[in-house]
Amino acid sequence: MATILGIESSCDETAAAVVVDGRDVRSNIVASQVDLHRKYGGVVPEIASRAHIENMDAVVAEAMEVAKVSRCDIDAIAVTQNPGLIGSLLIGVTCAKTLAWYWNKPLLAVDHVLAHVYSPAIDGGPDVWPAIAMVVSGGHTSLYRVDDFETVERLGQTTDDAAGEAFDKVATILNLPYPGGPEIDRLAKRGDAKAVSFPRSMLGRESLDFSFSGLKTAVLYHVNGPGKTSGGLEKLTEQQIADIAASFQEAVVDVLVRKTLRALDRTGYANVALSGGVAANSRLRAKMQEACAERGASFFAAKIAYCQDNAAMIAALGEHLFRQGQTVTLELDASAR
Repeated sequence: MATILGIESSCDETAAAVVVDGRDVRSNIVASQVDLHRKYGGVVPEIASRAHIENMDAVVAEAMEVAKVSRCDIDAIAVTQNPGLIGSLLIGVTCAKTLAWYWNKPLLAVDHVLAHVYSPAIDGGPDVWPAIAMVVSGGHTSLYRVDDFETVERLGQTTDDAAGEAFDKVATILNLPYPGGPEIDRLAKRGDAKAVSFPRSMLGRESLDFSFSGLKTAVLYHVNGPGKTSGGLEKLTEQQIADIAASFQEAVVDVLVRKTLRALDRTGYANVALSGGVAANSRLRAKMQEACAERGASFFAAKIAYCQDNAAMIAALGEHLFRQGQTVTLELDASAR
């Protein structure tokens, strides 16, 4: 039973967590930068890096304090190495390497996306493997075949915009606050999901890849007129905007669910695991659960606290790497991809 300190800084969340035995989350501290980036409508890499520098020491200290552990209790330090914003990643990697050297602890390099894959199984979550795992966020939309913690195969990924990126861009079109995903989810509850027939790009009968750029453009032209990028929003009523939000959201969710079911059919698996920032979307969770129930498949979603970028998932996956002896040296470097 190992106690792992996890550190996450791949984008705009400075996070640290202490996890025991890969599932028992003793602390999970996240310092959000949403307020810093809101006025820009998206993450500014330079601002994100600076905020990580300012927040990292305090976040790690708080994670240790909440978990009631000292450095003597920590067996290893896990850190997000890739993928992400390179400047942000470097802050977390530098912190982890420094602590590993000063505390004389093993160092573990974690893939951020794979940590999301396994997040439905942490904090008392059930044993969900083997499963089809979907990671859907602002930077990633991918399907994986997961046999266990050692065996994972990517089946499909986005060819352009990730689903979360499409949510944010459509929110901008509708003049909704940043971050756009939660705002569309909220607004869609008042809208008619059948009001507008937006396209569902399936990329062929056999494809497990995703494409949302065409859907984003369809929303843009529906709001402003064919070939136009502005001037139409002020002509719409609040109800019409809510209807557009609901119809867009339904189109995204339809594609995500149908691709997941396609992967189930192809593999014969009976479990689905959902994670990533967009996994917090209420319509996606409800429709995925409904679709799985109709297929006789079990559905497991990451807890809301572990949908956003967090360090608990980094520490949890790190524990499995530690158990396998997959430590790295202090020469570890961050990688954007």
